[in-house]
Amino acid sequence: MRIAIVTDAWAPQVNGVVRTLESVIAELRGDGHEVLVVSPAGIRSLPCPTYPEIRLALMTPAAIGRRIARFGAEAVHIATEGPLGLAARRWCLTCRLPFTTAYHTQFPDYVAARTGADPAWIWRYVRWFHAPAAAILASTPTIERTLNAHGLPHVRRWGRGVAREFTAYGPRHPRLAALPGPVLLHVGRVAVEKNIAAFLAADVPGTKVVVGDGPARAALERQYPQAIFPGALFGEDLAAAYRAADALVFPSRTDTFGLVMIEALACGTPVAAYPVAGPVDVLTPETGAMHDDLPTAIAGALALDRGVCAAAGARFTWAASARQFLDALQPIASVHALAA
Repeated sequence: MRIAIVTDAWAPQVNGVVRTLESVIAELRGDGHEVLVVSPAGIRSLPCPTYPEIRLALMTPAAIGRRIARFGAEAVHIATEGPLGLAARRWCLTCRLPFTTAYHTQFPDYVAARTGADPAWIWRYVRWFHAPAAAILASTPTIERTLNAHGLPHVRRWGRGVAREFTAYGPRHPRLAALPGPVLLHVGRVAVEKNIAAFLAADVPGTKVVVGDGPARAALERQYPQAIFPGALFGEDLAAAYRAADALVFPSRTDTFGLVMIEALACGTPVAAYPVAGPVDVLTPETGAMHDDLPTAIAGALALDRGVCAAAGARFTWAASARQFLDALQPIASVHALAA
């Protein structure tokens, strides 16, 4: 199948949306499918207000449509609700072509955290954007119920996976392994919506490590000088960091899934989190501790069996995720006539 994916989130951005798309696209191509990615790469763009690392690409619906039509797409997936997603949505609706969308992030909560806007107003936009889709892909039952409650019933499940390097068998990160324990790790974008300050302010013993980068990093480094900020890590280095940690602390209250949780589990590292969307769908009492008091959750996670965690994390595969993605796509008869 020839699949066109339109996304406002793409490399060099480092986030769960990008990692999910890259991983699923690799599986699709490995199975013989052809994939066109329409992303900000090579397109005139502007920095996102309050988050300059994210570029907002500017492209007309007609220009996106020509790319998709010349590719000969047999299905269109719109991954994000940004400018490129809007343009692709408009083109598909104008041409009466079916498409799928995905709800990757708690968009209303993210915008509210950054701007103070009322999430109810942002939900109006979310409903408007996703309502015409043939299917909305969501990662967990909790997010599916949330979308249903906001008047979006046509939801299909799209889970996540872990790359092969995330396994309990391998070296531990030497710098992290040498730190006074317990080593408490956070992995992800260092931004206000990730609620990292709640982790860094928690009164618990051990060493706190924040792996990642983002607009809030400098301020958090100044405010919490006792914490370790090694920057972003990838691949084997990231897997080694998970293995060196005694627990992953996931303080976000706005994620739809939390890819780093299953990566940590696959490396044998238990998770501490709040009992909110994402953790409640991913964790079990054997693999994570959830509590409204984060220090209580951390203490509970430190008591869990790493072997059980590793076995649970290994069950999440990108091959299964790619199959779910394919099953949700809506075929297009022909777009070649639209290429002119």
